[in-house]
Amino acid sequence: MNDTAIKNYCIWARNELIAGVEARMRLYGVAEGAEPAGATAVGGRALSPEETGWRDALLRAAAEEGVEHLRDRAAYTWFNRIAAVRYMEVHDFLPSRVRMFTRPAADGSWELGSQAADEALDVEIEGADPVRVAELKQAGEDGPLFRYLFLAQCAELSGCLPGVFQPVDACMALLLPANLMDADGVIGRMVGDIDEEDWEDVQILGWMYQYYNSEVKDAFFASKAKETPDTIGPATQLFTPDWIVRYMVQNSLGRLWMLNNPASPLRDQMEYYIEPDEAHEDFIRIAGPEDISLCDPACGSGHILVYAFELLAKMYLERGYREREIPGLVLSRNLHGMEIDPRAAQIARLALAMCARELDRRFFGRGVQADIAVLAPVALGEGDVPQGSALAKKKDLLDALAHLDEAGSLLAPGEGDLAAVREAIELTGADGLFGSSSRERLQRALVTCEALARRHDCVVANPPYMGSSSFGPFMSRWVKKNYPDVKSDLCTCFIERGFNLAKDRGYAAMITMQSWMFLGSFEKMRSSLIGSKSILSMLHLGPRAFDAIGGEVVNVTADVVYNGRAACEGAYVRLVDINGSEAKRQKALEAIRNPDCGWFYRRDAETFTQIPGTPIAYWAGNGMLDSFSMLTKLKDVSRPHIGIQTGDNARFIRSWWEVSRSITNCAASDKAASMKWFPVWKGGAFRKWFGNLEEVVEWENDGKNVIGNAEAEHRRVMDLPAKMKLCRTVCWSMISSGKPSFRLFPEGGLVEHASSGFFDTRVSLMSIVALCNSSVATSMLDLISPTLNYEVSKIGSLPLADGVENDASIELLANQAVDIAELDWDSFETSWDFKRHPLL
Repeated sequence: MNDTAIKNYCIWARNELIAGVEARMRLYGVAEGAEPAGATAVGGRALSPEETGWRDALLRAAAEEGVEHLRDRAAYTWFNRIAAVRYMEVHDFLPSRVRMFTRPAADGSWELGSQAADEALDVEIEGADPVRVAELKQAGEDGPLFRYLFLAQCAELSGCLPGVFQPVDACMALLLPANLMDADGVIGRMVGDIDEEDWEDVQILGWMYQYYNSEVKDAFFASKAKETPDTIGPATQLFTPDWIVRYMVQNSLGRLWMLNNPASPLRDQMEYYIEPDEAHEDFIRIAGPEDISLCDPACGSGHILVYAFELLAKMYLERGYREREIPGLVLSRNLHGMEIDPRAAQIARLALAMCARELDRRFFGRGVQADIAVLAPVALGEGDVPQGSALAKKKDLLDALAHLDEAGSLLAPGEGDLAAVREAIELTGADGLFGSSSRERLQRALVTCEALARRHDCVVANPPYMGSSSFGPFMSRWVKKNYPDVKSDLCTCFIERGFNLAKDRGYAAMITMQSWMFLGSFEKMRSSLIGSKSILSMLHLGPRAFDAIGGEVVNVTADVVYNGRAACEGAYVRLVDINGSEAKRQKALEAIRNPDCGWFYRRDAETFTQIPGTPIAYWAGNGMLDSFSMLTKLKDVSRPHIGIQTGDNARFIRSWWEVSRSITNCAASDKAASMKWFPVWKGGAFRKWFGNLEEVVEWENDGKNVIGNAEAEHRRVMDLPAKMKLCRTVCWSMISSGKPSFRLFPEGGLVEHASSGFFDTRVSLMSIVALCNSSVATSMLDLISPTLNYEVSKIGSLPLADGVENDASIELLANQAVDIAELDWDSFETSWDFKRHPLL
């Protein structure tokens, strides 16, 4: 699949369709300041009575949702319809069995042009008026003829696939852009830019939706704006690489099948399946594929569900079912999706319908729809909820239901919530104050809550990634209350929710940010997971697992967790140092086929509790694990502490050469009390032993001005105890994109909060800097802090071997290293002790 061509086309097509819809809006006067409703002419052009009615409907829609929203909705509607029809014509799935956008070429291939328009007199499309078709054909009006047939085809498909093709009313048809079939038009470019072979794979529909939204997503995160119901869906869509989907589904759904059917030939078709060891978990017993329930609680465009459909179909075939029976069973009994973005849900339904049509040529007429729940808000006002009812007292539930387009499947209603909604329905009559409209809203709330409360054998997802800094007011408040241990990112909230959605002894397979494996803010979550569940397998992917997004910041892991305790070792594949999705895929396959490769590990998760903070450090050797549990920790002999925080660095921190040397305490002296500026260490680039001393802070009278300014502006200042100021210490940068580095900071300055230092130490600073800069410490920090952050708690957890503080050889070597680094630092003009360049 040519991803670049598809992405470039989709980005272009979105802007082109928006421009085309805007042109139609101008043509019909659908804009502010245009002719009023009921006008029989616009811009000097007469409108038919039908057009006047359609235009009035558009004006009402524009007034209700806004002109821009209507424009974007129309543009996407036509993008969706065009892509779907293109996919179906390539696969010969259109009910008319003729192509809409291409015609046979002389060489036997297909070229741009409408076979349906060419053969219009013989084409049967439900709802198309043969008389009108004949009139347009005889008039030689190819453009209007194609437009008429395309709209008729969309209408026919809305009857066949109502969950995929919502009916396009006449007023929306007014906004269908012109010139779509031109060589440089939206359809023309689709046919020309995207190879026909790329349409063979149903995944193209999901990729196109992601790429269509890519500019919107980039703009959202660049703006630093808070999410809203309109932005949270598109902003968190991320199409999962196919091989990662296969790994997750094969090791959850596939594992359940294989444990129940050890002799199944399906094993040979699951290349990413990791064989359970002999002491495997106590699995759920199933009689056949009909008993399996799999849910994707954030299904997006349905990639995970599509592969699960494929695997389930093979299970049904293995049990002797006929192909045409299988789609209806899979969609009605096995697969369940939930999504807050109705457009993504529509793509998911389309993709699954295409999978079903592949097996059953009469599927379009069977009336079967995929179970994709669009979690739309259900606003229940005081008039909808009977006074004194249990539901009226559940303010949190009512609030979440009203914000379902943000909370989505994170809402976890309990039995008490379901009972309260059912009671409210019983208390609501069909007439009067609590009339049919209230009852209908309560029924929708019950259906939604029942879907959210249902538990499944397998939960498989690529949940949305969004940090709490991007949460809007509701989500910020609601997540803190309902997911306090994992509140810093949506994806970690979904990890916890996935465990709730999975049945006891079921499976939860997800690809998420790796931060939950290591950061201190998720320690409670890790402890809970290790204490009550079992990690069965993990692909630790690290950076660059998604070719669609780059950079070292997006570090991910894919894992399968058993919802219960199992006396078996988990299988871990370490791919963090492999660059690119395809290279990681190949290394993952190699590890699965050859566990002795060197990057495949077996580890009992209980061993992680030996390491401070319980990180998921599966690659740690037994000797290193023992050192954490048996040796003294640095924090027990010295006090690691974050530095000062001025609250206004732009005002109070300068480069040392910007201020007078006479009032700067560059060299510790007994005149420090009369000095205004003091050395401050803010971190800086990777440099061991000594250096990066370039800045000074205004700290006259023990920071009186800094603290006073912050208090006046109600800003926070992080101060230090007196014994931690102006003292010699060992410092390190809190954030680093590479390996950590530790330096000796001379007496007479302060440490700033971008860095940290060791204070009040009972051992030699030289012993500390020697340990921290050693390869052993670097390896240990790879275990306990493999992210970009080197927190105080992590550094303080490093073990210190007995006798190190009294080892003269270590003291000597550390002093020599510091002296060499200091000499090197003073060789350049950025040092305040610079004399001359060493080469002069």
